[in-house]
Amino acid sequence: MACKPQALLGSWVFMIKIFKVFLVFMITNSTLLAGDNGVNVSKIAQLLAELTATNQPGIQYVVVNSDSVIFEYSAGQADIKNKVALSSGHTMAAFSMTKTLTAIGILQLFEQHKIQLDDEISLYVEHPYSVEITIRQLLSHTSGLPDPLPLKWVHLAKQHNGFNEKKALEKVLLENPKASSLPGEKYQYSNIGYWLLGGVIEKVSGLSYSQYIRKNIFEPLHLSKHEIGFSIVQDNNHAKGYLKKYSFMNLLKPFLIEPTTWADYEENWLHINNVYLNGPAFGGAIGSASAFSRILQSLLSEQSVLLSAKTKQHLYAQQQDHSGNSIDMTLGWHIGELNDNKYYFKEGGGAGFHAEMRIYPEMNLATVLMVNRTSFNTNKYLSKLDLVVMRQ
Repeated sequence: MACKPQALLGSWVFMIKIFKVFLVFMITNSTLLAGDNGVNVSKIAQLLAELTATNQPGIQYVVVNSDSVIFEYSAGQADIKNKVALSSGHTMAAFSMTKTLTAIGILQLFEQHKIQLDDEISLYVEHPYSVEITIRQLLSHTSGLPDPLPLKWVHLAKQHNGFNEKKALEKVLLENPKASSLPGEKYQYSNIGYWLLGGVIEKVSGLSYSQYIRKNIFEPLHLSKHEIGFSIVQDNNHAKGYLKKYSFMNLLKPFLIEPTTWADYEENWLHINNVYLNGPAFGGAIGSASAFSRILQSLLSEQSVLLSAKTKQHLYAQQQDHSGNSIDMTLGWHIGELNDNKYYFKEGGGAGFHAEMRIYPEMNLATVLMVNRTSFNTNKYLSKLDLVVMRQ
């Protein structure tokens, strides 16, 4: 039976649309996984392709619910010099996204009745600030602790074996002994505060911070050391970090980061040597977007292996200052809103990398975006991508 011309024309139009989507993926050297969730794959792929032009650093984007991976995409370069495409398995520095892991660890100890959230931190760690500062205030950034620029609080990965974290913290506390405000007076972000929370975890658990997080967060989720941890286990599985050559940040780098962190230019990008943060609890996690999405999946689950339903509510309860004014913080997340949907997020950025993860509990949805470049507006682009997912 002969086909009608209209039918043939419809078939060709459909094939052309499919071919266009395929081209987007091929041109950007991307890998993608999409579940049967009605996600507009072509629209998301188009947005992501715009962010990963030829010979540029890469991007990982993952969308999950409590049961499955809805969408997973990676594109761009993990290594510009050697033309290595970024895969979904490549790890990157997460920097301050680590703080939410620290908060989960603290809440686990609270759930086990080993600490109280309103305990004074001086019960567990020494510090030069007010004895009235509590664990809750550190978690919500209302402790009044200072927040000097932490970009130089790093050491080269190859120097890590001889690194002394205790001495590094003592140096920072000695150089910054004065609080910026009274405990509980107002919200003020502080990396020092989360560094001290790492000390609370160590004192109470008897483990190093990284050992505790592996044993109590990564291992229950069956996340291997190759997927997430606090060190680079395999060089060829870790993306290189980059800083754009023609950028304001590159001009300022002599004042912001140590010269030892600079490597060579690879086309229009400065390769940043692998570094570890001096305080792992405020920003030391290294992992893939996929690995972080597994943590978010557990938090979305009614039967989370990380926290009980009751304790998990502390991650979503908006906090207040001591005058009763609400702040856009929980005990571990910042609070945002997108298209009338409340979400909780943590952004992380530093030498060579930028990242952000979000969780939308009422929508049973979580997303992670990670890139191997220093300057990148994760908030802007994650909102664009998440809106496409929400509109399905």
